[in-house]
Amino acid sequence: MPPGLFSNDAWLLGALVLLTVLGSGGVALWMFRRRRKRDAERRLHDASCGILKNALIPDGNGGHIQLQYALLTRRGILVLDIKDVEGHVFGSEGMQDWTVLANDRRYTFANPQPGLWDRLAAVKRLTPEVPVTGHVAFGAKALFSKGQPRSVIMLEDLLQDLEQESQADRLTATDSFRPYWERLCAAAGSASGAVPTERSQA
Repeated sequence: MPPGLFSNDAWLLGALVLLTVLGSGGVALWMFRRRRKRDAERRLHDASCGILKNALIPDGNGGHIQLQYALLTRRGILVLDIKDVEGHVFGSEGMQDWTVLANDRRYTFANPQPGLWDRLAAVKRLTPEVPVTGHVAFGAKALFSKGQPRSVIMLEDLLQDLEQESQADRLTATDSFRPYWERLCAAAGSASGAVPTERSQA
C-alpha cells in the first residue's frame, strides 16, 4: 500500500461522515420547523371560526394583495402575518429595515408593518361593517429586548388569547360577522380564480 493512502482514505471517510451528520441535522431542523408551523396552523384553525390562507383579494387600486392569514374571530376579522425569525429583533415604526442579531450573525429584513397596514386597508374596504385588526406575529425564538413595535405580537400569546373561549362561544359571537366574512371569501375566490382555503365551524 503506498504511503499516505490510508490516511487519505481516512480523511475522506471522516469528511463523508461529517457531511452526513450535518445533512441529517439540517433535515431534522427543517422537519422540526415544519412540524412547528403545522402545529401553529392547526391551532389557528381550531381557535377561529373561519380561516383564509395565502389568499389574494382586490387592493382597491386595480390590483391584488396577498393575505398570509385572515381569521374570523369573536372580535371580527383578524389579519395575520407570521414571521419565522430567531434572535434579538430591533425595529420600530420609523425604520425601513429591522435588524436581527443571532449568535454571531447579523441580518436585516424589511419593516413588516407597512405591508400589514396595506392588507388591513384592503380587508376593511371589503368589510367596512366588521371590526378588522391585524398583527405581525413572531415565534418564541424572536426576542424584542427593546420592546415590541406597534402591531407586533408573539404568536404563542395570540394563540392562547384566541383559545380562551369555547367553540360554542366563538360561534355565537361571530354570527353577526358571518355574511361579511363570506363576502371576503368570495372576493378571494374571485381574485384567485379558485375557491380559497376557508373553513367554517358552523
